Amino acid sequence: MINDTISDMLTRVRNASIVRKKTVVIPYTRMNLKITEILEKEGYIQSFEIRNKLNIKKTKKVEVDVTNSLSNFEQNSSYLSDTLLKKSESTNAIKELKIYLKYYKKYKTNFYKLTGLKNKKALSDFKNLIKLLKGKQGSKKTPCITNLKRISKPGLRIYVNQKELPRVLAGAGIYILSTSKGILTDREARFRGVGGEVLCTVW
Repeated sequence: MINDTISDMLTRVRNASIVRKKTVVIPYTRMNLKITEILEKEGYIQSFEIRNKLNIKKTKKVEVDVTNSLSNFEQNSSYLSDTLLKKSESTNAIKELKIYLKYYKKYKTNFYKLTGLKNKKALSDFKNLIKLLKGKQGSKKTPCITNLKRISKPGLRIYVNQKELPRVLAGAGIYILSTSKGILTDREARFRGVGGEVLCTVW
């Protein structure tokens, strides 16, 4: 049994992004659904869908009919006959959230053709500037989600008011809060003037 469904969701999405999976399946809860909707709206994932998974439980029921043979009645013997095996199946629909992760590609650039710089020092400074702004150059796909971190936990709840709403990387990331007006990002909570419980951070 999962005690903290939000931490379980964040861990699954984080691990799937690290190994570059296309999709990840998480248990369906109302809180997970609201957080997934925010991730889609903010552009961290492509899309998601709600699907039903059939949970099939098979049970065997054995019915035995004992009949005594008249010919062997004097010898106090009996035998088993008409053994019936009946299988009963009980199906329960379990909801799941299937999330389609989002990636972007970084392509290698020919700096000589791009800038026309012939001075090696100027070219080196330009390369360092590009790497600083865009990260290391390469052709591999990079996940849009760099990290997800759980803030408020079942053992330690963290609340903030509207004047103490935090910012992630000067606004580059988002905080997700549970407020009196629903599940909101830090920008939406700041605009509406409400505080609440800080669930997690995404960047």
